Amino acid sequence: MKSNFEKETLEEMLTETESYVFENPISQYTPNEHLGVEKISLDDDFTRIDFVYIAPKHYINGGWIQMDSGCFIRPIGSEVRYKMLSAINMPIAPAKYYFKSKGQVHHFTLLFSPLPKNIKQIDIIEKLNEGTYFNFFRVALQHNAPTLIRIINEN
Repeated sequence: MKSNFEKETLEEMLTETESYVFENPISQYTPNEHLGVEKISLDDDFTRIDFVYIAPKHYINGGWIQMDSGCFIRPIGSEVRYKMLSAINMPIAPAKYYFKSKGQVHHFTLLFSPLPKNIKQIDIIEKLNEGTYFNFFRVALQHNAPTLIRIINEN
């Protein structure tokens, strides 16, 4: 599995095909208050999901994040799994991204096999297991108002 695309290659891919883009999608379940889905783009070559993560305040330097190589998406009502093809700006386990400070904002993108354009809801699954995995359930593929992520200054 590739862990990064060349920037020029990714930009070319994004401009060559027609995409359906859903900004600030709402999910029935979000793993924690530090992680959010910014945008989901569907096109003929892949499904792109853009995320934002804010390093928690309870770790000295913000902690770390990583993505499981078995990450997938699936349409609601289906057992078909669309595998992750690539992660951009997010290391694949066992590698980790270490934050430099509390409250640091980190953007990353996951690319998956292409979904059919008529899908209305999906699950985004890092790993179906107990633990602190980046799992979102019932993510609506529709346009929504921006979601605010609150950063509370504990000092």
